[in-house]
Amino acid sequence: MAAGVAQNQEVGRLGVTERRDAWWLGPLATAAGLGLFIVYSTFRAAYNDHYQVERPDSAYILSPFYSPLIVLPWLPPWLSPAFLILWAPGGFRLTCYYYRKAYYRAYFLDPAACAVGESRGHSYRGETRMLLFQNLHRFFLYLALIFLVLLAIDVVHACRWPSKDGGGHSFGVSVATLVLAANVTLLGCYTFGCHSLRHLVGGNVDCFSCVAFGQARHRAWSCVSRLNAHHMLFAWLSLFMVGFADFYVWMIASGRLTDYRIF
Repeated sequence: MAAGVAQNQEVGRLGVTERRDAWWLGPLATAAGLGLFIVYSTFRAAYNDHYQVERPDSAYILSPFYSPLIVLPWLPPWLSPAFLILWAPGGFRLTCYYYRKAYYRAYFLDPAACAVGESRGHSYRGETRMLLFQNLHRFFLYLALIFLVLLAIDVVHACRWPSKDGGGHSFGVSVATLVLAANVTLLGCYTFGCHSLRHLVGGNVDCFSCVAFGQARHRAWSCVSRLNAHHMLFAWLSLFMVGFADFYVWMIASGRLTDYRIF
């Protein structure tokens, strides 16, 4: 009996486990991926330049980090417009159910992985006190849905090329248009697969035939559920894509790359 108690106490210590696989690779990769994105996005927001393409021979292209572009004359020049909006999509990801699991494990080792000991043992009290802000996730979801519309409008602007005669605009698609469209698509898959949205559209209904618009709500719930099954995949793909979209606009705006028009 004493040996059993000692063994249970040993398993509860940080990093102690009977697993024989490389369980630490997942948290390490997560920490590296999230860390790189945080460093890059912070740098780009502070850099505060080359975030839009506004030339007479090109469609208007705007980095998703700066959309919608907020320029107020009374703001100090060192305050980047990106900082005025990144808190909203950043808050959506910070409070996301998947990302909570990801950065709890990667940065706080809480727990580091399944069946791996953690420092606080079994004293979990839920997301209270300092973590109470996690309950704001559904409100950040509403903001994320608005941002999807704004980013979709940016894709439309990227399709409006100045006419050669200087009178109006014509439809056109460039590589930047495809990049921005792919960004909106992946962000949409991530956002519409949100656990809170799944609950909102039908997850809180016990009987779809007993409520108004039950059939429509069931179809919506089914669609969100299919996206939700791949929520982790879309979380990473959309994170990578929004960073790449900003990088591509940066390269075009700074003259390092040429945005080729496809048609």
